[in-house]
Amino acid sequence: MKSAADFFSKDEQIIITKAIAEAETNTSGEIRVHIENKCPEDVMDRASHIFSKLDMHKTELRNGVLFYLAIRDHKFAILGDAGINAKVPKSFWNHTKEEILGYFKQGEFAKGLSEGIKMAGLQLKTHFPYQEDDVNELSDDISFGDN
Repeated sequence: MKSAADFFSKDEQIIITKAIAEAETNTSGEIRVHIENKCPEDVMDRASHIFSKLDMHKTELRNGVLFYLAIRDHKFAILGDAGINAKVPKSFWNHTKEEILGYFKQGEFAKGLSEGIKMAGLQLKTHFPYQEDDVNELSDDISFGDN
């Protein structure tokens, strides 16, 4: 089985990081993708741990969004920070997750993540529009876990 770092081809990684960069050009929000092999605990607890480890809770407007994927355990979560969660409809993250899972079931993992990132980007743009003095607070690169 592939390691987390090898799960997506270089071209697929570029598609995902371009989706992040594109989504972030219209918002002050921050989006990250984290991939690891195994999720040793409840998927939302693990996503919350990674969210903190990546310092996503330190964005000025608390508008970070994490897409977390544990490939061997087939676990997936989307976690938004307090600022964005206060603005989006309660069903938004579940709806986004269902959209992404539709792609995953077809084996289209990069496409699914890219579409979910675009959906999150539209919400971020609506509630946290791009500011002229905006700084990219977090890396757009995919992060990989050791698990």
